[in-house]
Amino acid sequence: MAGDAEANPGAEPDPASVARAIVLRQLTSSAKSRLQLSRKLAERNIPDDVAEAVLDRFQEVRLIDDAEFADMWVRSRSQSRKLAKGALRRELADKGIDADTAAAALEQLSDADEEESARLLVERKLRAGTDLSDRAERDKITRRLASMLARKGYQPSQAFRIVGEVLDAHAETQTDAPDGLLDP
Repeated sequence: MAGDAEANPGAEPDPASVARAIVLRQLTSSAKSRLQLSRKLAERNIPDDVAEAVLDRFQEVRLIDDAEFADMWVRSRSQSRKLAKGALRRELADKGIDADTAAAALEQLSDADEEESARLLVERKLRAGTDLSDRAERDKITRRLASMLARKGYQPSQAFRIVGEVLDAHAETQTDAPDGLLDP
């Protein structure tokens, strides 16, 4: 087919060849869902019937697998971004992953894993030496940290509970430390 274009430089390239090249290039950079690839082909004005045929073939040979993509996405985003199941579910839906496939991928995260991620995130964001004895300051810190968790998909009640527990533990370590041993 490439020979046809070389022999006849004015000839239009075969849409299926162009579609295959686009899909291969997209998959080389990172894993993609079928919907993401379909959108990319539509952007490049590949006819719908050609795009579907190419995507079907790639799926048939397992170069496109939405279930594997969803599993990988959940593992990666939950570890790197500490996202909760709710946020991951929304991201998967945006990428065209159906609800059942998303639910199966999200099963790899336990509630305990999700809570531990939230706790680590709050502990990391809490500045050393933060004075929690001032009620107004503690309330402001609580709102900020709970809002951060909410943006990552944690339920508000869970976010406020975890933030409260971390702040309580932090305040306890401040009162237990001998004078002069805390960072200012």
